[in-house]
Amino acid sequence: MAGPGPNSSSLLRQVVQTAVAAAGGYLFSLAGVPAAWLSGAVVAVALLCAVRRAVAMPPGLSDAAMLLAGVSMGGAATPEALGAFARYPASLGLLALSVVVVVLLSGAWLTRLAGWSRIDAMLGSAPGALSTVMAVAADRGARIGPIAVVQSFRLAVLVVVLPSVVFAIDGGRPLAAVHNGDMSPAALGLVLLGGLIFGTLLKRIGMAAPMLLGATLVSAVAHACGWVRGALPGDLGIFALILLGAFIGTRFRTVDRPSLVASLPAALGSFAVSGVVAALFAVAAAEFARVPFGAALVAFAPGGLEAMTVLALVLGLDPIYVGAHHLARFLGIGVALPLAASWLARRGGPAI
Repeated sequence: MAGPGPNSSSLLRQVVQTAVAAAGGYLFSLAGVPAAWLSGAVVAVALLCAVRRAVAMPPGLSDAAMLLAGVSMGGAATPEALGAFARYPASLGLLALSVVVVVLLSGAWLTRLAGWSRIDAMLGSAPGALSTVMAVAADRGARIGPIAVVQSFRLAVLVVVLPSVVFAIDGGRPLAAVHNGDMSPAALGLVLLGGLIFGTLLKRIGMAAPMLLGATLVSAVAHACGWVRGALPGDLGIFALILLGAFIGTRFRTVDRPSLVASLPAALGSFAVSGVVAALFAVAAAEFARVPFGAALVAFAPGGLEAMTVLALVLGLDPIYVGAHHLARFLGIGVALPLAASWLARRGGPAI
């Protein structure tokens, strides 16, 4: 189905879908669910997909969500937070090892117990980097439907469940980030403009999540240098979370119901394997990097760059630490996955 065009009907459907996402976030907020506006929006739009009423989000709207989220994340780049980078090498090394273990063990589940081919299993097991995964899958003639189910299921469950897990680990206390006031309208406009320009440049060179990364870097530099102070205004931040949740939820839009049902056991098993591996490595990383286990758990969670980094911000965790890990994994997978797929295609042979 083609994306929505510039007509009143498409605009109305976008407005309705965004309203449904907002309603889901509001209901989750009333229920006291952590990261309510993000996870509630994901669930609400995923339900729209299930009844075939969801529509593709236009690039301009998704870019707006990424820009706003990036500005929020960059606002956490205080000099004190940036000084923590010295603790990251060991943690990043553990992250690289965890990715290898996740792909091997989840791949073994998908090939031996779910009957997938080696290439399909590798693509379904790759933690995060969905755009790269789907591009390689299309290029190699892999089964895009089941791979999309496994990847989207993992991300959606993480966004919905992980906040409550981190909340429980912290002993039931709210994990609120320190709020140093709101950015002035002029400062916000300049940071958004800078993020848009830099994000456009990153998009042209093929960088992953370019608008999110561009806005994050511009906002981080501006805050770290003291040029800008304060956070994204609260209502605008909630709106960004609603849009991002809707964007994640629409990933189920292209998955037909039979494929979803048939691929669900594979998705559940792959999620369980990758979740256990991520948790074990997060324990080690928390010790080496001297960060809270909740932050390490989100940093090692096998989810997408945008969703997991924003989740860290919502939960009051260190978005610099979490973002560095997910960006490193995203870039590493982006380089390694096409090479590994080519090697498997040449080698062929039995399952893992």
